[in-house]
Amino acid sequence: MKIRKARLDDVLQLAYILNQVIRIGGTTAYQEPRSPDYFNRFFDKGPKVFLHVAEADQLVGMQWVTPLDASQAHDASQARIGSIATFARPGITQRGIGSALFKVTRDASQTAGFQTLSAIIRADNTGGLAYYEKMGFRDHLLDRAVPLSDGTLVDRITKRLML
Repeated sequence: MKIRKARLDDVLQLAYILNQVIRIGGTTAYQEPRSPDYFNRFFDKGPKVFLHVAEADQLVGMQWVTPLDASQAHDASQARIGSIATFARPGITQRGIGSALFKVTRDASQTAGFQTLSAIIRADNTGGLAYYEKMGFRDHLLDRAVPLSDGTLVDRITKRLML
């Protein structure tokens, strides 16, 4: 498996993977499909925005980091926090994809000047919670009963890792 920076010619496969995950439900806060254009936000945005892909015979996973959204920042010191998200092609999870991606993402995050990485995971996403725990993330915040678009209430757990 090869880990590399995403390219513009990957966006169709990236949208396909993300939309498969969204369609299955239960492992992402995203509820509406994303177009390939959604991924344009990761290209040519400077050193603090990046997207890595795991590639075997096809793209099998992705992981991105962006600066923490201003709505999630509680004070100016949080400007050095990166928000991380990880997705693997359904049906091929637990094959070391996330671990391989994280080795590269962690190094890139440190190089970009982030001091902390933050992941927000649905409480019913046991696989995601276990993955981030395995990578060294620890519970930081619990947002109770966040409504999904259909009205279902789901807790969200923020996990953080000091770099």
